[in-house]
Amino acid sequence: MDKKPIHPFHSNEDAVEISRVLREVPPADYLFQIKSFSLLSKTKEKRFESSDFESGDYKWKLCLYPNGYEKENGKGHISLYLAISDTDTLPLGWEVNVKFDLFVYDHIRDKYLTIQNADGRVRHFHRFKTEFGFAKLLSLDTFKDASNGYLIDDSCMFGAEVYVIKSTGRGECLSFEETSVDCYNWEIQKFSEIEDEQLFSETFTIGKQKWKMVVYPKGNGCEEGKSLSVFLRIADCGSFPTKQKLYTEFSLRVKDQVNDNHHEMKFDGWFCDPSKGRGFVKAISLADLHDTRKGFIIRDILVVEVQIHVMSDLKQFS
Repeated sequence: MDKKPIHPFHSNEDAVEISRVLREVPPADYLFQIKSFSLLSKTKEKRFESSDFESGDYKWKLCLYPNGYEKENGKGHISLYLAISDTDTLPLGWEVNVKFDLFVYDHIRDKYLTIQNADGRVRHFHRFKTEFGFAKLLSLDTFKDASNGYLIDDSCMFGAEVYVIKSTGRGECLSFEETSVDCYNWEIQKFSEIEDEQLFSETFTIGKQKWKMVVYPKGNGCEEGKSLSVFLRIADCGSFPTKQKLYTEFSLRVKDQVNDNHHEMKFDGWFCDPSKGRGFVKAISLADLHDTRKGFIIRDILVVEVQIHVMSDLKQFS
């Protein structure tokens, strides 16, 4: 949007600075065109209202003071307000929170001067305050100067966009939990006799989540035939909410059952797809794994351990 070079001022009502910018897109909610503005401004009526229009499940109207709203120190200006309509149909004690923009069409540049509170404050409509706006939208001198394009052939057009702010009550709370003492040891018996491509542990619980470990005895992917591959995965994919993520920091260990010189790998990151595990394709080389001096396989038993240090917890509320 193009910025219009005008001086900021403060309204009598709220002492809030007003922002004015030009944009090409017309107002989304309503346009209020006036022809024969000079005749309208000479009538005894000081205030002219548009028909009702709907936005955000409420009815609204524009209120124009062609010679200024004097009670708000708007004399010598165009004053324009947004008013909520049909309030008799609203429940007792009704309140509506709104951000809105008002517009004046620039016929020459085919753009819309957008007028709004510079601080973007929310307006609180209720039974004792049913309209808000700008007593000094534009000075009459500026408005009537044909070179500005607002009043051409005695015709002008105003507009409004209304953004009703309604809380849905939906949201979420993301927290992180330390689970340092929670470990799971998986003893894989008769390891040398295993012919399966992959093995799954029993389901276990750490924190608030159920897990499984996955081991590829002869490696997975590019490490097939070279390394032991070890992964941690979520056990019950169906219980994991769609598009939810779970952050974890965990250690995977291939246990040295003789000297406690365990082979440890650390991971931190997100579980985004519960059907896919996170871990290490190259957990330990098969050569090291089967080296009897290193104690990883004793009496044909391999022990793999997972320790989860940190987990995220996401709670939805509505």
